[in-house]
Amino acid sequence: MNITRCIPDYPTSLKSILSTTTAIGLSLVAAAPAIAQEMLLEEIQVTAQKRSQSVQDVGIAITALSGDQMRALGYTNAQQVTALAPGVSTVQPNGEANYAVAIRGVANSDFTTNVESPVAIYVDEVYISQMSGTGFQLFDMERVEVLRGPQGTLFGRNATGGLVQFITKKPTEEFEGYASLSYGSWNRVKGEAAISGPVSENLSARVSVTGHKGGGYIENRLSDKDLNNVNDYAGRLQLLFKPTDTMDILLNVRGSSQDIRTGFFEHATAIYPDSTPTPGVPNSNLDGYTDTDGDVYAGDYNFQGYNDLETMGYTATISWDVSSNMTLTSLTDYQTVQRNYIEDSDSSPSDYFNFFLTTDSKQFSQELRLNGTTDRMKWVTGFYYLDLDIDDSNGTVARDWFKDALPALFGGTQEEFGGLNGIYNPYSLQSESWSIFADIEYDLTDTLSLTGGFRWIEEDKTMEYRDIGVLFTDNAEAAPIENYTELFDLVMPYSGERDDGNWSARVQLNYKPNSDLLTYLSWNRGVKSGSFNAPVLPTDILVTDTFMNYEPEKLDAFEAGFKLDIPDSNLRINGAAYYYDYKNYQGFSIVGLDTFTLNTQAKNKGFELEVFSSPAPGLDLMAGVGYIDSEVTDIPGMTIDVETPAGTAEAFLPGAVLTSVQTPKWNLNGLARYEFAVGEGSMSVQTDFQYRSKHYFSLLQSPASTEKGYAIFNASAAWMNADEDWEVRFSVDNLFNEKYRVQIFDLSGNIDNGGLFFGMIEEYYGRPRSWRLSVTHNF
Repeated sequence: MNITRCIPDYPTSLKSILSTTTAIGLSLVAAAPAIAQEMLLEEIQVTAQKRSQSVQDVGIAITALSGDQMRALGYTNAQQVTALAPGVSTVQPNGEANYAVAIRGVANSDFTTNVESPVAIYVDEVYISQMSGTGFQLFDMERVEVLRGPQGTLFGRNATGGLVQFITKKPTEEFEGYASLSYGSWNRVKGEAAISGPVSENLSARVSVTGHKGGGYIENRLSDKDLNNVNDYAGRLQLLFKPTDTMDILLNVRGSSQDIRTGFFEHATAIYPDSTPTPGVPNSNLDGYTDTDGDVYAGDYNFQGYNDLETMGYTATISWDVSSNMTLTSLTDYQTVQRNYIEDSDSSPSDYFNFFLTTDSKQFSQELRLNGTTDRMKWVTGFYYLDLDIDDSNGTVARDWFKDALPALFGGTQEEFGGLNGIYNPYSLQSESWSIFADIEYDLTDTLSLTGGFRWIEEDKTMEYRDIGVLFTDNAEAAPIENYTELFDLVMPYSGERDDGNWSARVQLNYKPNSDLLTYLSWNRGVKSGSFNAPVLPTDILVTDTFMNYEPEKLDAFEAGFKLDIPDSNLRINGAAYYYDYKNYQGFSIVGLDTFTLNTQAKNKGFELEVFSSPAPGLDLMAGVGYIDSEVTDIPGMTIDVETPAGTAEAFLPGAVLTSVQTPKWNLNGLARYEFAVGEGSMSVQTDFQYRSKHYFSLLQSPASTEKGYAIFNASAAWMNADEDWEVRFSVDNLFNEKYRVQIFDLSGNIDNGGLFFGMIEEYYGRPRSWRLSVTHNF
């Protein structure tokens, strides 16, 4: 069978690679004595409905991996895990401990930290509100669950796109642990370790730590310090106390830190503001600079950017079996995120424009949940409270840019404006939310069940924002907000309030004629909170309620799916089709140098198919395909009048039908793993890939913000001894050294031709080919 024939816009080279990979996998089956594994067909228990169930018994599109599967596959970060889920992608531009997830065309591409993602991240059932707060490495994990589609009834908080839930390993009553050490490209060294066991008769503990340190893969031709290095550390302490046979008390203290050299963009000259690259044309803004060496992993950066991140979290989980069929759960959590980030935005030797942001957030949450069962019914009800306090800022250190921009903007010089050379925008956001929820699954017959759920949400938000012209001192790059003199407000300060009442709900029919087949039909209403923008370079037009304040997003999602196991053939096939109808869709776009979330309308439709198979002893195969047809309409209209040879530049296109950002029409993935006996031990070889078709990084869909389709392949080989307590693994990521962009900012147009921007396009490329050798010992 030709497995590549059915996929439209598939590159010929990718078809060739797939055919070759398939042939190699089949030849391996015939060549070596194998040991039966059926690893990908393992039954995984998930808590997607707030109770433990087999993933094949849950009427939700879920991709789940157990900790054992992740270890067998050699997966150590979120991007590897989500690459296995069709319709899902992960973007990690600034190191392995910072990322955002996109599901079914629903993503957060805004780099300002006050914007919560429509794809929620949970760790041990605790919501992580700040995208900066996703700065945790995957280590000592029990499992990962990727839930596609709205999950607003049981999880509640901003999960219109879906969610990713990370479950860590818990303390054990018997002594166990592991240690792992790896070395790889750019002299990177990574260590992991965990130890668990009893402390006393009723108390057990688990300590887990990890650290990753090494060089960067971006050459700075002006410095001996490469960019995009790794310098990440994390730890977790868990205490499990069992005062009675019916009560568990779990205390979790966790923390992480990251301090890396970042801010890399490949400089692509684009003089005119029509998104047309002009390679070789000197950029007069940047002293005639142009980068034409063709190396996307090298640049001339006069300033060394950094990302300094610290997170802490404290969770208390109490589980009490009130009776034989009723359990009360309490989750109390407090977490903090502190971040300082700055970059060389012009990516040149000039001291032109450096963007920075800071985060100082405090989050408290409390959930009370009561689960129960009867002969024909399973139910859960509860209360959730969230208090979020954010004191953030963004701004620019822009000495040379203001020399040119001030006359164009205001008709004055830097001297007349008191030496103005930067902007500092402090803003605070206080959010308080509470909700009540209930979900019931009732067995109508032995094969048919009906599920209904509802959540009511009350939320209050207040926003205070200032846009201040400042004079930064010479050492401002070290800590911008500590080295400046305030001059004046560039626009009037903004204050905003929101008081919203929202509801989410679901109705679903599950039909399970036998233990190997589940079909379901569902309607879900998801909601995402309204909030406020925090622009970097605002004007009086932008600092108004129209652009600063956006309404809650509401989604009606219709889905039909099936989950099928064919035990005699060692085959599993899961599929789903969906239709999304948004009201007040929170669309992302870029206005000049600013990112904005604005209310539009949108409709998404698509399907996903996953196939897991073990056709021969020791051989595991997996393939997935996701198709997304996304339309964004009713975009607010605003035109920036800039006279250029290309005409007037439009920031928004009213009435256009566009595609959501970060939304490839086709998302494909596959994996082949073969394990066979070698002496007293075993050997496994593995390859996997992810393909994303053409997609856009802005609603404008300009050529500059468009990424063509690409495929990323990875490969690994691992040896394990007979006792399965020692493993040696060698792996290669981005096997064919594909060059692909994970973020683009169009800053075309410069002062000389009437524009206000940098005369360039910022291009952020994914990691090049890398290798890693690791040794792991389990005890």
